[in-house]
Amino acid sequence: MEIRLLGPVELRLDRQVVDAGPPQQRHVLAVLAADAGRTVTSELLIDRVWDEAPPGARRTLHVYLTRLRRLLAGGAGPVLLRRSGGYALDVPAEQVDLNRFRDLVEQARGRRDDDGVGLLRRALRLWTGEPLAGLPGSWAERMRRAWRRQYVDALVQWAEAELRCGNGGAVLAPLTEAIGEYPLVEPLTAALMRALHLTGRTVDALDCYAELRQRLVEELGADPSPEVRDAYRAILRNEAPDGKLPGPAWRAPAQLPADVPGFVARAPEQARLDDALDGGAPAAVVVLSGSAGVGKTALAVHWAHRVRDRFPDGQIYLDLRGFGAGAAPMSSAEAVLLGLDALGVPAETVPSEPPAATALYRTLVADRRMLILLDNARDAAQVRPLLPGTHGCLVVVTSRDQLTGLAAAEGARPVPIALFSPEQARQFLAGRLGTDRVAAEPDAAGLIAERCARLPLALGVVAGRAAAHPDFPLARWADELVVGRLDVLGAGDPATDVRNVFSWSYRALHPPAAQLFRLLALCPGPDAGAAAAASLAGLPAERTRSLLADLTRAHLLSEHRPGRYAMHDLLRTYAAELTASRDSDGERAAALGRVIDHYVYGGQAAALQLHPHRVRVVADPAPDGVLVEACTGERAALRWVAEHRPAMLAAAGLAVEAGFARRAWQLARVLAGLLHDQGRWHDLSAVGRLAIRATEQLGEDRGRAWALRLLGCAHAHLRRFGEAETAYRAALEGYERLGDTAGRAGVYYALARLAESRGEWPVMRERSAHALRLYTEAGHRVGRARALNLVGWVHARHREWTASLTHCERALAIQDELDDRSGQAATLDSIGYVHHHRGEYADATRYYERALALCRRCGDRFNETKILTHLGHTHAASGRPDAAQAAWRVARQILADLGDAGPAAPPWTADAPVSARS
Repeated sequence: MEIRLLGPVELRLDRQVVDAGPPQQRHVLAVLAADAGRTVTSELLIDRVWDEAPPGARRTLHVYLTRLRRLLAGGAGPVLLRRSGGYALDVPAEQVDLNRFRDLVEQARGRRDDDGVGLLRRALRLWTGEPLAGLPGSWAERMRRAWRRQYVDALVQWAEAELRCGNGGAVLAPLTEAIGEYPLVEPLTAALMRALHLTGRTVDALDCYAELRQRLVEELGADPSPEVRDAYRAILRNEAPDGKLPGPAWRAPAQLPADVPGFVARAPEQARLDDALDGGAPAAVVVLSGSAGVGKTALAVHWAHRVRDRFPDGQIYLDLRGFGAGAAPMSSAEAVLLGLDALGVPAETVPSEPPAATALYRTLVADRRMLILLDNARDAAQVRPLLPGTHGCLVVVTSRDQLTGLAAAEGARPVPIALFSPEQARQFLAGRLGTDRVAAEPDAAGLIAERCARLPLALGVVAGRAAAHPDFPLARWADELVVGRLDVLGAGDPATDVRNVFSWSYRALHPPAAQLFRLLALCPGPDAGAAAAASLAGLPAERTRSLLADLTRAHLLSEHRPGRYAMHDLLRTYAAELTASRDSDGERAAALGRVIDHYVYGGQAAALQLHPHRVRVVADPAPDGVLVEACTGERAALRWVAEHRPAMLAAAGLAVEAGFARRAWQLARVLAGLLHDQGRWHDLSAVGRLAIRATEQLGEDRGRAWALRLLGCAHAHLRRFGEAETAYRAALEGYERLGDTAGRAGVYYALARLAESRGEWPVMRERSAHALRLYTEAGHRVGRARALNLVGWVHARHREWTASLTHCERALAIQDELDDRSGQAATLDSIGYVHHHRGEYADATRYYERALALCRRCGDRFNETKILTHLGHTHAASGRPDAAQAAWRVARQILADLGDAGPAAPPWTADAPVSARS
């Protein structure tokens, strides 16, 4: 806990400012904190808060004390105590900034070393404004006057200590500001005179004395004190404060560019910079890295201005031109020369050999406290000669490259700068356009943020245009960003034209990395793995990983998860422009075909690990240049599917649009079962429609009938029963024209399931029997086994237990032989249902658990939820309510994880069976 009085009254709990209540309540807190640990009577509290107590003051005071006691109880221990005769704030003295200030000043008294200076610096930093700001009354005013006197004494003590250490530049600004507020406090002027003389500004020091003398005569009719006169005489004799002649004049450099107006966000990154500053590591180096336009320089300059008082020996700024138009990157030798110039070294005295110049630079910055900002660095070699070799300086480097070499060899602390979050982007727009304007069109502001990829540079360009037209709606700018985004984001200034800024990073790439960057615009899905990128480029895996690392270091890609690479939308648009203009149609088509093949073959490999009985969609080996990741075991296959499902869906759509109809059809076949396992019915519906388009392009009637049946399955699970019936009937007509008995059987199986969903049990009985006859006639063993289970389920619904078990056990024998895991799970669930309804709960539990194990093995999460529900009913019926609740809780969690499977899936009870695909 911390209570602040040296500025606005604040209460901090767990480093967060909390609302301490209305002004009078904060006044009560301030009175108690000023006398922390001591008892303050109620009468004294009333006098200090109200001066003249109004009626009911004592009752109001008790209300405030009750609120404060409750508020303080949320901290780590300290409480507001009621003691005989009054109240006491029982907190350690150091938790009140006033007490901490006094203690630090006392510790520094009499010390003449660097540690003493540090104690005084810490003490003065505790002052954040007018003490007790905003609190009225005579007590508050008395405290302010007394505490200001203590502040001025501490300021003079600190200034003298800095001067003894030779840090005259550090005190100039604070002393000048203090004299403006306390023009007749002579020790302040004496210290400022000494500091000006020490930094080579002797004329200014003498002018300072003359101005003080005139003020004293005009306002008090007095002459300057002996202390001021002694300082004046020492300056005239060219003496330093310790009586020795000063060395060569030193003017601390102050080269920081102007701070960014309205800077917002980046609190986590600033906190990491603060940590680096307070860590005390020798010659600390921090690297701010990020993509073009992400705001690295803005953050570095803003933070540097915020902490520049911590570096009394000055701030050096160098633009190393690592990435930019026109001029080549600055050489390290040229950078060292500029650094020496900033340090005041005459050009004629600089050594001509670069190593000697670097040695002189390091000698001059040694033992000084300086902030060195190296902006826009190309690589680590450009930066190394500018790193000090001793304690005291902080070097902040910005670069589009991660500069991992500096972290490895020099211990640099990386601070990656990411795109704005949606909330940070909104804050940025509000800062540039006004809160009211953004609040009036929140949807348009959100669209601008997303269409600018939440890139600060792009947001700044749009905000600048919108600010120039305050009467235009924000929706106008959002609409302009729909097409030709990079044209819209051209600002007319090469330094802020988004396409131009991206080009500086692109031109720095070597040709293979540049080509991979271009081709990645073709990659389907939100991200890509190394194998997909290798297939896209037609390169070996190791070579591709090396190129991906190059692109990641250059921040043209981000590795947002281990092994998964992505680029934001504006970079992707830029890469797409490049590949359209620099790669031939044949090269792009070949790359796209390879990456689609990667998902076809990779998806099939994963699916066969989960369901070995399935027929291969592609039987031939993967073509040359297509890398297929090995999936060994069900767990690896499930991980692969979870990671690549969005890209596979995107690849299927891209294949249809690009005219790769055969690949689109194959990918749809692979996806169908995987999506069914996950209960992703909306995705399954989209894949069904893609498959219909692909088969129409191919002229494959059998494939079209299958796609219609797939679409009907998705409609049925989405409870669009009329659309499902239509799709199934169209599929049936197609199979009948082809004379495909197994296909007809599959449709009758699906129609039986549809009748079940509608509660049409006689219709289901008829269709399931017809499906069994057709599957048997066709010799389709997988389908026959599933139809046997379905007929068994119909018997179970009519409480024909023996007939049900007979059919289900025949189905299970076939499924065991074929290793049809999802079919086995469905049949085991049916058998468990029979045992449950015969009161054989132990047997039912055993069958349900076997079914669960199979579902989990093959990743059939949707049916896992149904079996868990059935198992829960069995536990409940057998007197195990806790086990029942546990099973149902897991089922609910899985449905929540699956997302669209929950509300769209048909409701189920103990009388709803697990479905099995045909």
